[in-house]
Amino acid sequence: MEQVNLTTALQNIQRLVSNIETVIRGKHDQIRFVLTALLAKGHILLEDNPGTGKTVMAKTLAGSISGSLGGESVVFKRIQFTPDLLPMDLLGSHIFDDIKKEFIFKRGPLFCNVLLADEINRASPKVQSALLESMAENQITMGEVTYRLSDLFFTIATQNPVEMEGTYPLPAAQLDRFFIKIVFGYVDEETELAIYRDYLDIRHNLESLSQVLSLEEVLFLQQQCEQVFVHEEILKAVRNIVWATRKNSDIVLAASTRGGITYLKCLRAYALVNGRNYVTEDDVKDLAQPVLHHRLMFRNREARATALDRIVAAETDRLSKLKIR
Repeated sequence: MEQVNLTTALQNIQRLVSNIETVIRGKHDQIRFVLTALLAKGHILLEDNPGTGKTVMAKTLAGSISGSLGGESVVFKRIQFTPDLLPMDLLGSHIFDDIKKEFIFKRGPLFCNVLLADEINRASPKVQSALLESMAENQITMGEVTYRLSDLFFTIATQNPVEMEGTYPLPAAQLDRFFIKIVFGYVDEETELAIYRDYLDIRHNLESLSQVLSLEEVLFLQQQCEQVFVHEEILKAVRNIVWATRKNSDIVLAASTRGGITYLKCLRAYALVNGRNYVTEDDVKDLAQPVLHHRLMFRNREARATALDRIVAAETDRLSKLKIR
Protein backbone atom coordinates (compact mmCIF):
# COMPACT_ATOMS: atom_id res chain seq x y z
CA MET A 1 0.00 0.00 0.00
CA GLU A 2 1.24 3.49 -0.86
CA GLN A 3 2.20 5.40 2.26
CA VAL A 4 0.28 8.50 3.26
CA ASN A 5 2.29 11.69 2.76
CA LEU A 6 1.34 12.63 6.30
CA THR A 7 3.47 15.76 6.67
CA THR A 8 2.10 17.47 3.56
CA ALA A 9 -1.46 16.35 4.28
CA LEU A 10 -1.34 17.66 7.84
CA GLN A 11 0.09 21.00 6.74
CA ASN A 12 -2.74 21.42 4.24
CA ILE A 13 -5.40 20.41 6.76
CA GLN A 14 -4.01 22.73 9.43
CA ARG A 15 -3.95 25.69 7.03
CA LEU A 16 -7.57 25.03 6.19
CA VAL A 17 -8.64 24.63 9.84
CA SER A 18 -6.79 27.78 10.91
CA ASN A 19 -8.35 29.80 8.12
CA ILE A 20 -11.87 28.62 9.00
CA GLU A 21 -11.33 29.37 12.68
CA THR A 22 -10.68 33.04 11.91
CA VAL A 23 -14.44 33.19 11.31
CA ILE A 24 -15.97 30.16 13.06
CA ARG A 25 -15.20 30.36 16.77
CA GLY A 26 -15.63 27.60 19.35
CA LYS A 27 -16.57 24.90 16.80
CA HIS A 28 -13.37 22.88 16.58
CA ASP A 29 -15.07 19.48 16.58
CA GLN A 30 -17.74 20.54 14.08
CA ILE A 31 -15.07 21.87 11.70
CA ARG A 32 -13.31 18.52 11.82
CA PHE A 33 -16.52 16.69 10.98
CA VAL A 34 -17.09 18.99 8.01
CA LEU A 35 -13.56 18.36 6.74
CA THR A 36 -14.02 14.63 7.28
CA ALA A 37 -17.04 14.63 4.95
CA LEU A 38 -15.14 16.71 2.38
CA LEU A 39 -12.06 14.48 2.36
CA ALA A 40 -14.16 11.30 2.30
CA LYS A 41 -15.69 12.56 -0.98
CA GLY A 42 -19.08 12.83 0.66
CA HIS A 43 -21.55 15.48 1.78
CA ILE A 44 -22.62 16.85 5.16
CA LEU A 45 -25.91 17.90 6.71
CA LEU A 46 -25.83 20.54 9.46
CA GLU A 47 -28.92 20.75 11.64
CA ASP A 48 -29.82 23.32 14.26
CA ASN A 49 -31.89 26.38 14.96
CA PRO A 50 -31.35 29.56 12.91
CA GLY A 51 -28.46 31.76 13.95
CA THR A 52 -25.98 29.12 15.11
CA GLY A 53 -23.50 29.64 12.26
CA LYS A 54 -24.38 26.87 9.81
CA THR A 55 -24.49 29.09 6.75
CA VAL A 56 -21.37 31.02 7.77
CA MET A 57 -19.54 27.70 8.16
CA ALA A 58 -20.41 26.74 4.59
CA LYS A 59 -19.39 30.13 3.20
CA THR A 60 -16.10 30.06 5.10
CA LEU A 61 -15.15 26.61 3.85
CA ALA A 62 -16.04 27.51 0.29
CA GLY A 63 -14.07 30.73 0.49
CA SER A 64 -11.06 28.86 1.86
CA ILE A 65 -10.85 26.52 -1.11
CA SER A 66 -12.18 28.75 -3.85
CA GLY A 67 -9.67 29.77 -6.48
CA SER A 68 -8.36 28.54 -9.78
CA LEU A 69 -5.88 25.97 -10.99
CA GLY A 70 -4.78 25.64 -14.58
CA GLY A 71 -7.64 27.77 -15.80
CA GLU A 72 -10.29 25.75 -13.95
CA SER A 73 -12.19 27.88 -11.48
CA VAL A 74 -13.49 26.42 -8.23
CA VAL A 75 -17.14 27.45 -8.20
CA PHE A 76 -19.27 28.04 -5.11
CA LYS A 77 -23.07 28.22 -5.37
CA ARG A 78 -25.72 28.87 -2.76
CA ILE A 79 -29.34 27.76 -3.14
CA GLN A 80 -31.91 29.06 -0.69
CA PHE A 81 -34.50 26.30 -0.50
CA THR A 82 -38.08 27.57 -0.35
CA PRO A 83 -41.52 25.92 -0.75
CA ASP A 84 -41.95 27.32 -4.29
CA LEU A 85 -38.61 26.01 -5.59
CA LEU A 86 -38.76 23.67 -8.63
CA PRO A 87 -36.32 20.90 -9.68
CA MET A 88 -35.34 22.91 -12.78
CA ASP A 89 -34.21 25.72 -10.49
CA LEU A 90 -31.44 23.35 -9.34
CA LEU A 91 -30.70 21.29 -12.44
CA GLY A 92 -31.21 23.84 -15.19
CA SER A 93 -33.55 23.87 -18.17
CA HIS A 94 -33.71 23.92 -21.95
CA ILE A 95 -34.28 27.34 -23.47
CA PHE A 96 -34.80 28.28 -27.12
CA ASP A 97 -31.88 30.00 -28.84
CA ASP A 98 -33.22 32.47 -31.40
CA ILE A 99 -29.91 32.57 -33.26
CA LYS A 100 -29.32 28.82 -33.52
CA LYS A 101 -33.05 28.11 -33.78
CA GLU A 102 -32.79 25.22 -31.36
CA PHE A 103 -33.16 24.42 -27.68
CA ILE A 104 -29.99 24.62 -25.63
CA PHE A 105 -29.40 23.48 -22.06
CA LYS A 106 -28.80 26.25 -19.54
CA ARG A 107 -27.01 24.75 -16.57
CA GLY A 108 -28.39 25.27 -13.07
CA PRO A 109 -26.51 25.98 -9.83
CA LEU A 110 -25.80 22.29 -9.18
CA PHE A 111 -22.99 22.58 -11.72
CA CYS A 112 -20.42 23.74 -9.20
CA ASN A 113 -17.69 22.49 -6.84
CA VAL A 114 -19.07 23.54 -3.44
CA LEU A 115 -22.83 23.77 -3.01
CA LEU A 116 -24.55 25.35 -0.04
CA ALA A 117 -28.09 23.96 0.13
CA ASP A 118 -29.49 26.36 2.69
CA GLU A 119 -32.50 25.24 4.76
CA ILE A 120 -32.90 22.21 2.50
CA ASN A 121 -35.94 20.90 4.37
CA ARG A 122 -38.03 23.96 3.50
CA ALA A 123 -38.43 22.69 -0.07
CA SER A 124 -40.74 19.87 -1.08
CA PRO A 125 -39.48 16.26 -1.26
CA LYS A 126 -39.75 16.47 -5.07
CA VAL A 127 -37.17 19.26 -5.13
CA GLN A 128 -34.95 17.54 -2.56
CA SER A 129 -34.91 14.43 -4.77
CA ALA A 130 -33.36 16.48 -7.59
CA LEU A 131 -30.12 16.29 -5.62
CA LEU A 132 -30.01 12.49 -5.46
CA GLU A 133 -28.15 11.73 -8.70
CA SER A 134 -25.65 14.56 -8.36
CA MET A 135 -24.76 13.64 -4.76
CA ALA A 136 -24.54 9.90 -5.36
CA GLU A 137 -22.99 9.70 -8.82
CA ASN A 138 -21.44 13.10 -9.54
CA GLN A 139 -23.61 13.54 -12.60
CA ILE A 140 -26.86 15.09 -13.79
CA THR A 141 -29.13 13.54 -16.41
CA MET A 142 -31.41 15.77 -18.46
CA GLY A 143 -33.49 13.86 -20.98
CA GLU A 144 -31.12 11.56 -22.86
CA VAL A 145 -27.95 13.48 -22.00
CA THR A 146 -25.83 12.88 -18.90
CA TYR A 147 -23.53 15.67 -17.73
CA ARG A 148 -20.53 14.83 -15.56
CA LEU A 149 -19.85 17.08 -12.58
CA SER A 150 -16.40 18.09 -11.38
CA ASP A 151 -14.18 15.67 -9.45
CA LEU A 152 -14.75 18.00 -6.52
CA PHE A 153 -18.47 18.26 -5.80
CA PHE A 154 -19.24 18.84 -2.13
CA THR A 155 -22.68 19.62 -0.75
CA ILE A 156 -23.06 21.38 2.59
CA ALA A 157 -26.74 21.32 3.44
CA THR A 158 -28.32 23.07 6.39
CA GLN A 159 -31.69 22.26 7.85
CA ASN A 160 -33.85 23.52 10.66
CA PRO A 161 -35.28 21.02 13.18
CA VAL A 162 -38.29 19.25 11.69
CA GLU A 163 -40.50 20.52 14.51
CA MET A 164 -40.23 24.04 13.10
CA GLU A 165 -43.10 25.38 11.02
CA GLY A 166 -42.76 25.10 7.24
CA THR A 167 -40.30 22.19 7.11
CA TYR A 168 -40.49 18.83 5.31
CA PRO A 169 -38.70 15.72 6.58
CA LEU A 170 -35.94 14.61 4.21
CA PRO A 171 -36.67 11.29 2.43
CA ALA A 172 -34.61 8.31 3.61
CA ALA A 173 -32.88 8.10 0.23
CA GLN A 174 -31.82 11.74 0.51
CA LEU A 175 -30.55 11.33 4.08
CA ASP A 176 -28.49 8.32 2.98
CA ARG A 177 -26.55 10.54 0.55
CA PHE A 178 -25.17 12.59 3.42
CA PHE A 179 -22.05 10.93 4.79
CA ILE A 180 -22.32 12.88 8.04
CA LYS A 181 -25.09 14.64 9.89
CA ILE A 182 -24.31 16.78 12.93
CA VAL A 183 -26.11 19.21 15.18
CA PHE A 184 -24.13 22.43 14.94
CA GLY A 185 -25.02 23.62 18.43
CA TYR A 186 -24.45 26.82 20.37
CA VAL A 187 -21.00 27.93 21.49
CA ASP A 188 -20.10 28.03 25.19
CA GLU A 189 -20.61 31.19 27.25
CA GLU A 190 -17.03 32.44 27.09
CA THR A 191 -16.80 31.94 23.33
CA GLU A 192 -20.11 33.74 22.82
CA LEU A 193 -18.86 36.70 24.84
CA ALA A 194 -15.69 36.77 22.72
CA ILE A 195 -17.82 36.74 19.56
CA TYR A 196 -19.79 39.75 20.82
CA ARG A 197 -16.52 41.61 21.41
CA ASP A 198 -15.05 40.72 18.00
CA TYR A 199 -18.03 40.37 15.68
CA LEU A 200 -16.87 43.27 13.49
CA ASP A 201 -13.46 41.65 13.01
CA ILE A 202 -15.12 38.29 12.35
CA ARG A 203 -17.31 39.83 9.65
CA HIS A 204 -14.24 41.45 8.11
CA ASN A 205 -12.42 38.10 8.16
CA LEU A 206 -15.31 36.47 6.31
CA GLU A 207 -15.48 39.23 3.71
CA SER A 208 -11.71 39.20 3.13
CA LEU A 209 -11.23 35.45 3.46
CA SER A 210 -8.20 34.17 1.56
CA GLN A 211 -7.90 30.97 -0.40
CA VAL A 212 -5.53 28.60 1.40
CA LEU A 213 -5.98 25.42 -0.66
CA SER A 214 -6.25 24.93 -4.39
CA LEU A 215 -8.48 22.43 -6.15
CA GLU A 216 -5.46 20.22 -6.71
CA GLU A 217 -4.56 20.23 -3.01
CA VAL A 218 -8.09 19.27 -1.95
CA LEU A 219 -8.10 16.38 -4.44
CA PHE A 220 -4.67 15.37 -3.11
CA LEU A 221 -6.07 15.16 0.42
CA GLN A 222 -8.99 13.04 -0.80
CA GLN A 223 -6.54 10.65 -2.44
CA GLN A 224 -4.40 10.46 0.68
CA CYS A 225 -7.41 9.39 2.75
CA GLU A 226 -7.68 6.25 0.66
CA GLN A 227 -4.19 5.21 1.85
CA VAL A 228 -4.99 5.43 5.58
CA PHE A 229 -4.48 2.04 7.25
CA VAL A 230 -7.51 0.19 8.64
CA HIS A 231 -6.76 -2.83 10.82
CA GLU A 232 -8.66 -6.03 10.12
CA GLU A 233 -10.28 -5.82 13.56
CA ILE A 234 -11.56 -2.32 12.73
CA LEU A 235 -13.11 -3.73 9.56
CA LYS A 236 -14.76 -6.44 11.65
CA ALA A 237 -16.00 -3.81 14.10
CA VAL A 238 -17.71 -1.87 11.32
CA ARG A 239 -19.26 -5.11 10.05
CA ASN A 240 -20.38 -6.06 13.55
CA ILE A 241 -21.96 -2.66 14.22
CA VAL A 242 -23.84 -2.70 10.91
CA TRP A 243 -25.10 -6.24 11.54
CA ALA A 244 -26.06 -5.43 15.12
CA THR A 245 -28.38 -2.68 13.85
CA ARG A 246 -30.16 -5.35 11.79
CA LYS A 247 -30.65 -7.65 14.76
CA ASN A 248 -31.72 -5.01 17.29
CA SER A 249 -35.45 -5.03 17.99
CA ASP A 250 -35.38 -1.30 18.78
CA ILE A 251 -34.21 -0.46 15.24
CA VAL A 252 -36.87 -0.63 12.53
CA LEU A 253 -34.68 0.37 9.57
CA ALA A 254 -31.08 -0.87 9.89
CA ALA A 255 -27.79 0.24 8.33
CA SER A 256 -27.09 -0.88 4.78
CA THR A 257 -23.86 -2.15 3.21
CA ARG A 258 -23.49 1.27 1.59
CA GLY A 259 -23.78 2.79 5.04
CA GLY A 260 -20.94 0.55 6.23
CA ILE A 261 -18.73 1.59 3.30
CA THR A 262 -19.48 5.23 4.04
CA TYR A 263 -18.50 4.60 7.66
CA LEU A 264 -15.12 3.23 6.53
CA LYS A 265 -14.50 6.16 4.17
CA CYS A 266 -15.24 8.60 6.98
CA LEU A 267 -13.02 6.70 9.43
CA ARG A 268 -10.06 7.04 7.06
CA ALA A 269 -10.72 10.75 6.50
CA TYR A 270 -11.28 11.42 10.22
CA ALA A 271 -7.98 9.75 11.11
CA LEU A 272 -6.14 11.96 8.61
CA VAL A 273 -7.91 15.10 9.84
CA ASN A 274 -6.71 14.19 13.34
CA GLY A 275 -3.10 13.71 12.26
CA ARG A 276 -2.88 9.95 11.88
CA ASN A 277 -2.36 7.51 9.01
CA TYR A 278 -4.26 4.75 10.82
CA VAL A 279 -7.75 4.34 12.31
CA THR A 280 -8.27 3.73 16.04
CA GLU A 281 -11.14 2.39 18.14
CA ASP A 282 -11.78 5.97 19.33
CA ASP A 283 -12.47 6.95 15.72
CA VAL A 284 -15.03 4.15 15.51
CA LYS A 285 -16.78 5.54 18.57
CA ASP A 286 -16.54 9.23 17.57
CA LEU A 287 -18.04 8.71 14.10
CA ALA A 288 -20.79 6.20 14.83
CA GLN A 289 -23.45 8.79 15.67
CA PRO A 290 -22.72 11.36 12.94
CA VAL A 291 -22.34 8.71 10.21
CA LEU A 292 -24.91 6.05 11.11
CA HIS A 293 -27.64 7.53 13.30
CA HIS A 294 -29.49 9.47 10.58
CA ARG A 295 -29.63 6.32 8.41
CA LEU A 296 -31.60 4.38 11.01
CA MET A 297 -35.25 4.36 12.03
CA PHE A 298 -36.07 3.56 15.65
CA ARG A 299 -39.05 2.02 17.38
CA ASN A 300 -39.52 4.87 19.84
CA ARG A 301 -37.90 7.96 21.33
CA GLU A 302 -35.97 6.03 24.00
CA ALA A 303 -34.53 3.68 21.39
CA ARG A 304 -33.52 6.64 19.27
CA ALA A 305 -31.53 8.03 22.17
CA THR A 306 -29.75 4.85 23.31
CA ALA A 307 -29.88 1.94 20.85
CA LEU A 308 -26.91 2.84 18.64
CA ASP A 309 -24.79 3.93 21.60
CA ARG A 310 -25.24 0.51 23.22
CA ILE A 311 -24.23 -1.27 20.03
CA VAL A 312 -21.13 0.86 19.53
CA ALA A 313 -20.08 0.64 23.19
CA ALA A 314 -20.10 -3.16 23.08
CA GLU A 315 -17.94 -3.19 19.97
CA THR A 316 -15.45 -0.57 21.11
CA ASP A 317 -15.05 -2.46 24.41
CA ARG A 318 -14.09 -5.51 22.35
CA LEU A 319 -11.57 -3.47 20.38
CA SER A 320 -10.02 -1.89 23.47
CA LYS A 321 -9.25 -5.33 24.92
CA LEU A 322 -7.37 -6.28 21.74
CA LYS A 323 -5.05 -3.25 22.09
CA ILE A 324 -4.72 -2.83 18.34
CA ARG A 325 -3.23 0.15 16.60
